[in-house]
Amino acid sequence: MSQSMLFTLPDTEGNNFNIAEHLPAVVYFYPKDSTPGCTTEAQEFSALLPQFKQLGYHVIGISRDSMKSHHNFICKYELNVTLLSDSEETVCRQFDVLKEKNMYGKKVFGIERSTFILNQDGQITQEWRKVKAAGHAQIVLNTLQQHA
Repeated sequence: MSQSMLFTLPDTEGNNFNIAEHLPAVVYFYPKDSTPGCTTEAQEFSALLPQFKQLGYHVIGISRDSMKSHHNFICKYELNVTLLSDSEETVCRQFDVLKEKNMYGKKVFGIERSTFILNQDGQITQEWRKVKAAGHAQIVLNTLQQHA
C-alpha cells in the first residue's frame, strides 16, 4: 500500500485547505500563475471541472505563487479550480516536483508540471510528470472515466 499524501495549504481566501476533506482529488502542480502554459492548463481544468465533479473528484492546482497572485490569476481568467499556495515548497517536496531547470543559461529549481490522482485515502493511484499543458486536463479526465 502506498503512503498517504495528505497536506494542508492556504487557499486564495487565506483559509487552511485540508486535502483530507476533499478526496478523491486531482492535484496538479504548475510553475507560475499567468504564464501561457499554466494559464492553458488552468483554463482546461476549469472548463472540465463539472465532469470531474460528476465523477466525484475535486481539482486542485498548486504552485509557489502567493495567495494574492492566485486570487488575481483566478479573477483575470475566470478560473473555477481551487488554487493553493505552497510558498514554503513543503508539498512540492512531498510530491517530488521540484526539479533543476535551465532558464536563460542558469540552473534554477522550479516546479516540474505534474499531476496526481489521489484516492479517498490520499494515496497516489496515477501520476503524470513532465506534462505538456495543452490537452492534459482531458487526458486526466479520460483516465478517470475509463476507471469509473
